[in-house]
Amino acid sequence: MAPKRPVGDGEVEMLHKKYRPGFKIGPDNLPDGTHRRKVLKIKKDLIQKAKIKKSYAKIKARTDLTTTPLPAEPLEPASQELHPERQAMLEAPEASALSPSQQSHSQRRRAKKPGYFEKEMGYAAQKRAEAEARRAEFEKNQREKKEKSDEREVFRRAMAKARIGGKNGQRKLGKESHVLLERVKRMVSS
Repeated sequence: MAPKRPVGDGEVEMLHKKYRPGFKIGPDNLPDGTHRRKVLKIKKDLIQKAKIKKSYAKIKARTDLTTTPLPAEPLEPASQELHPERQAMLEAPEASALSPSQQSHSQRRRAKKPGYFEKEMGYAAQKRAEAEARRAEFEKNQREKKEKSDEREVFRRAMAKARIGGKNGQRKLGKESHVLLERVKRMVSS
């Protein structure tokens, strides 16, 4: 058997190194499938990014130590002189000093905003006009159809009334003749 380790050896290591269980992404009881693979992929990506950041920090720390600091040059105090453009702006007359007519003139000179959707708006207006024309045509056709249907119904009723036998079961030729005469007049006029 191997000799036992002394008790004092492991205590120092245990104090310095703390147990870290890691980090979790997603639920523990996720079944194997697309969602679990997605979670694992995200976890791998995070680990990879952390490793890259860590190595970058090490490299940067190494390069910072090797570079020598630049000699500090005494900074010149900021000059009190103003930039020529700023000076000209301060000396220029204020906007309130301009007359109202000059102010309105300067405001009128603004460029026209570009019509971003002019073409589309024109196309939409054209479509609306076409739809309106189609709707009006449809309504007109419906009115004509209804008028003809009503006319046929009136004619049918009049003929039915004329066919009902009068005395002795004979047809009423006077009523029937008026209906037929109207029908002939309409046929001749069209």
